[in-house]
Amino acid sequence: MKKSKTIYTCTECGGSSPKWQGQCPHCSAWNTLVESLAETAATNRFSAIAGTGRLQRLAEIRPREESRIATGIEEFDRVLGGGLVAGGVVLIGGDPGIGKSTLLLQALAQLAGRHSALYVTGEESGEQVALRAQRLQLDAGRIQLLTEIHLEKILAALMEHKPRIAVMDSIQTLYSDALQSAPGSVAQVRECAAQLTRYAKQAGTCIVFVGHVTKEGALAGPRVLEHIVDTVLYFEGDPNSSFRLIRACKNRFGAVNELGVFAMTDKGLRGVSNPSALFLSQHEQQVAGACVLVTQEGTRPLLVEIQALVDEAHSPSPRRLSVGLEQNRLAMLLAVLHRHAGIACFDQDVFVNAVGGVKINEPAADLAVMLAIVSSLRNRPLPKKLIAFGEVGLAGEIRPAPRGQERLKEAAKLGFTHALIPKANAPKQPIKGIEVIALERVEQAVDKMRDLQ
Repeated sequence: MKKSKTIYTCTECGGSSPKWQGQCPHCSAWNTLVESLAETAATNRFSAIAGTGRLQRLAEIRPREESRIATGIEEFDRVLGGGLVAGGVVLIGGDPGIGKSTLLLQALAQLAGRHSALYVTGEESGEQVALRAQRLQLDAGRIQLLTEIHLEKILAALMEHKPRIAVMDSIQTLYSDALQSAPGSVAQVRECAAQLTRYAKQAGTCIVFVGHVTKEGALAGPRVLEHIVDTVLYFEGDPNSSFRLIRACKNRFGAVNELGVFAMTDKGLRGVSNPSALFLSQHEQQVAGACVLVTQEGTRPLLVEIQALVDEAHSPSPRRLSVGLEQNRLAMLLAVLHRHAGIACFDQDVFVNAVGGVKINEPAADLAVMLAIVSSLRNRPLPKKLIAFGEVGLAGEIRPAPRGQERLKEAAKLGFTHALIPKANAPKQPIKGIEVIALERVEQAVDKMRDLQ
């Protein structure tokens, strides 16, 4: 088989060179040449696709519902949007040792009884994978294992055995003979992912890539890798903690920003059915500076405790620190609180934390953060069964949050009796067990908070 010709293309100007150089000969930029496959002649490319395209009216196309392949792990299926899809390609990334290989081996053990499954490992030997399955007490007798990093051999094994589900652990370890660069390089990762994705679409095999992450937390390799695949999942959580979070950042077959919560045990990852219990601190008595927020992660409402500590500053520049919440938004809320409610914190250190290590990105956390700050500043605790949510604007207004009804129902289900929410989110019909206090302005929120205390 004739080896494919490679060229080096500049990422700045697009110019090509037959060999690698430190400086681009076209635009003089440094370290911008990246290896790629040389394109065939245009006439051959056009003749290969001639006659294959057919125009269709969009209204005439009848979409069909993709059948799901349930993994048997409820939290994993939730993040995937109901399960794996035939021909779909999933990329799951996370820090080393956080549980990516463990979760996928557990899923394959569940699936192997109903579907043919192949586990391709390029980082571990077969004995290491077998020891992990034995330690997790998995029934892995029907899982096919291949220890290989050569792409052409992996594709040959896929074509021969035609598995329904295949796992590539990891995509950064694979290499193709068509390229001269080392495994893990930009060109190798892009080419291997493209070849495997093409096979998945043609054969209807669901392929799962395990991806490495950089020290900044982003997926290693070219950004095009995330565009090629259908679903991108991120493993989050402190390796020193027993809890893990899986977040969907892209999903062509389901809702984005879904969240799956797992607990790491001696028998692998176990799904947590009531994750709100993880993010609520258990205080024996009421404490100042704590307010419970109902946040929305995908289609799931979660109750998270927001803690604030306001203390006298001992330096000319008071500190503003937030963990799990946006830093700049904290400074904005303090300015709104001073301007519209007359509560000044310019001579105070302010620390805000979301319990449980969860990261909250939605602005609906503003009201809960503000109430927690005022509670800590006055050293007066909020009622134990109080929840709050709502976005705070610069003019002091309290804006509505999406899916307010689902948030209130979840809080009522967990025994909360009072809710401070935006007026636009007030339910038309009362919700049993919870008293709703509708607010329009920040000043009203501070006054209502004083009355409840």
